[in-house]
Amino acid sequence: MEKFEAWLVNLTGEQYLWVFELFIIVLVALSLGFVANRIIDRLENQAAKSLTVWDDALIEACRRPVIWLIWILGVNFAVSIAAQKMNSPLQALIDPVNRLALIFLGAIFITNFIKRAERNLIHPDYMAKPMDPTTVRAVGKLLRAAVIITAVLVAMQLFGYSISGLLAFGGIGGIAVGFAAKDLLANFFGGLMIYLDRPFSVGDWVRSPDKEIEGTVEDIGWRLTRIKTFDKRPLYIPNSVFASISVENPSRMSNRRIYETVGIRYEDIGAMAAIVEQVTAMLCEHPEIDTSQTMIVNFNKFSPSSADFFVYTFTKTTEWIKFHNIKQDVLLQVAQIVEANQAEIAFPTSTLHIAELEVLADSQGANT
Repeated sequence: MEKFEAWLVNLTGEQYLWVFELFIIVLVALSLGFVANRIIDRLENQAAKSLTVWDDALIEACRRPVIWLIWILGVNFAVSIAAQKMNSPLQALIDPVNRLALIFLGAIFITNFIKRAERNLIHPDYMAKPMDPTTVRAVGKLLRAAVIITAVLVAMQLFGYSISGLLAFGGIGGIAVGFAAKDLLANFFGGLMIYLDRPFSVGDWVRSPDKEIEGTVEDIGWRLTRIKTFDKRPLYIPNSVFASISVENPSRMSNRRIYETVGIRYEDIGAMAAIVEQVTAMLCEHPEIDTSQTMIVNFNKFSPSSADFFVYTFTKTTEWIKFHNIKQDVLLQVAQIVEANQAEIAFPTSTLHIAELEVLADSQGANT
């Protein structure tokens, strides 16, 4: 090194030696950043071979902070040398800037780690049973907000601002803001309750008998929940509304129900017992009917125009389109059973009785 410095002095003169030192420092920092990037690439390839959630998130999250840290330290070291040679007053700012950079890079690392872990926890490639996306995103948002707020407070303390005074002012100001923005806070806590209680999540089909709300949940925010109705209209609902209404979640049903009433003519009532027995046997043998659930096929009542029996059973599927295909097949087979027993499905009829004998007698009396 002494020979190298002597060679530089002979080449450029001692007054320009520090310029080459700066160049070397910056070059070394860039080279180390490149090497660190390649090392992280290799670690990522190794982590991709495992199904662990955390190693992938940790390695991916540290890429930018590590590279930026090497570059920032190298640049700051070079600036420190230049400030000493030039007797610049900026030298006193180098140490606080380094500390601020560490806080900033630490916050970036933690937020990136939370974001990557959030993605892995809901991905089936990393979790045999992926966690609920709505809950994971909510917890991720809270953690990232906490990290950012903490980093800002630490940075303010670093530059001499009193955090205690800021917190005291925030407490007094929070009361005023609470009164002024009570609806906003109500929506915020309403969204928090949705995340904690999980009555529904993104992708669920929900509806409310209390309000004209029905559709698929697209997004659950801190203030609004966006629902896409079945006619493709976006519906924006304040989260506080869900605290005062009942919400149905058909997406979480275990089965779908078939409940139909079928009427046959009164002159075919003699075939009722055979029809009921055959419909029951058909349902028990149907591959899409869940026989472990309640199944009822019974003669129900005498209606004005028909003798009625009802079919009460459950399908295995909960898919809307497949359910209707199964229901169609069941009803067509019921119609075939009725027809096979020489009976007919009734429809509303009326019988008109005319007193023919009295009319004829009156007409004969008038003629005599």
